[in-house]
Amino acid sequence: MLFNSLDFTVFLPIVFVLYWFVVNKNLKHQNILIAFASYVFYGWWDWRFLALILFSTLVDYVIGVSLGREHNLYKRKILLWVSVLVNLGFLGFFKYYNFFLDNFKSAFTFFGSEINANSLNIILPVGISFYTFQTLSYTIDVYKRQLEPTKDFISFAAFVSFFPQLVAGPIERATNLLPQFNIKRKFNYTQGVDGMRLILWGMFKKVVIADNCAFAVNDIFANYGTASGMELILGAIFFAFQIYGDFSGYSDMAIGTAKLFGFDLMINFRTPYFSRDIAEFWRRWHISLSTWFRDYVYIPLGGSRVSKNRGVINIFVVFMLSGFWHGANWTFVVWGSLNALYFLPLLLSGRNRKDLGSVAEGRTLPNFKELVQMVLTFSFTCLAWVFFRSDTVADAINYIFRIFVFTSFNTSALLSHAKIITLISIFLLFEWRGRADRFPLYFKNSILRRLSYATILLLIVFFGLYISPNSFIYFQF
Repeated sequence: MLFNSLDFTVFLPIVFVLYWFVVNKNLKHQNILIAFASYVFYGWWDWRFLALILFSTLVDYVIGVSLGREHNLYKRKILLWVSVLVNLGFLGFFKYYNFFLDNFKSAFTFFGSEINANSLNIILPVGISFYTFQTLSYTIDVYKRQLEPTKDFISFAAFVSFFPQLVAGPIERATNLLPQFNIKRKFNYTQGVDGMRLILWGMFKKVVIADNCAFAVNDIFANYGTASGMELILGAIFFAFQIYGDFSGYSDMAIGTAKLFGFDLMINFRTPYFSRDIAEFWRRWHISLSTWFRDYVYIPLGGSRVSKNRGVINIFVVFMLSGFWHGANWTFVVWGSLNALYFLPLLLSGRNRKDLGSVAEGRTLPNFKELVQMVLTFSFTCLAWVFFRSDTVADAINYIFRIFVFTSFNTSALLSHAKIITLISIFLLFEWRGRADRFPLYFKNSILRRLSYATILLLIVFFGLYISPNSFIYFQF
């Protein structure tokens, strides 16, 4: 079920009314409703995979309870590894089985041997990477004694399957979200308004920015061999805004929907394209995943408290794993490696924690230095996005090669995509104004606030794409 679908516009009000007007006096009944609604939401896509998420929930619930009772370190490690192997085993099979098999066969062919092994027609369960990492964070935190295991199976099942963020995040930590299922919730008008504002902004990002960019991106990448250099540059830029509008739009709608039910989810994006270096970009892009890898991979490996050589290895491990998390293709690994290369100079020079505040803080416009930094960071990010979007590494290299060989200032390419460029410009104006604020649509002046809502609504009505709602890009991850 998609947030921008007719199904969801019927589903959400029904659950909302039942939640606040029928079962509002009983916390357990509210949690049961959330768990049931979440399973309906997930099963709407393919009911067969409900068993998978239920099994994962049961495994981690039992292991969490067992970790709470067990004091023997050796047995606790065994329990933790059972959780890790079960969760990553499912993820590895559904997402990476054919990838590893094909590469294994290719390696044998390269050395003059052949093996007969058939690929499987495996359907990737929507959101498996997200809820797998979410449940893993629970068992790891319980193992580290940073979190008390829950004995309430209903609240734990609701936490794992919470429908606003089930299929594309944010990847919530149990330390933040799980306790919220154990607290009596009352409807808060201000929180509800914030939620609706986020849903409106997220919808604009998705149906106006991302989906309009998608048509141009698909055409340019499919025909990059005959496109001009200027068209290829626009294709890379449009994809940067497509994936940002698509993913951050989903995150905003997820956070906003959760607020309607009295829950606070973590912020997943903070205007990343206004970053002054790649380290700042990764503090602002897909925050729930980058902090997950930081806390459960980078820091356990030693983080930055090790030698420079080991620190370089740690950075590459994290970024390559992040790339591989996104999909079973070498393009994602190269994308992760490129970001690691971008990050290394900052790490080695000790400047990776330099720009912690918002750009041009307290000022209307950036200074020249900040503008150059933002343009360079965005350009390098777009270069890496070409690998992310391309079908093969060879396609990405050829795409980039043609940019540098066939680029000329071509006004016809700009004019043919004038509508998308205009929409992106409007989007960037709102983003820039709200770069230091959680809500780009919030104005203290009530007239300006209502005007901003009306503007976004009109843009959604006249430029939003609804004929065939496009799936969110990150559903495939």
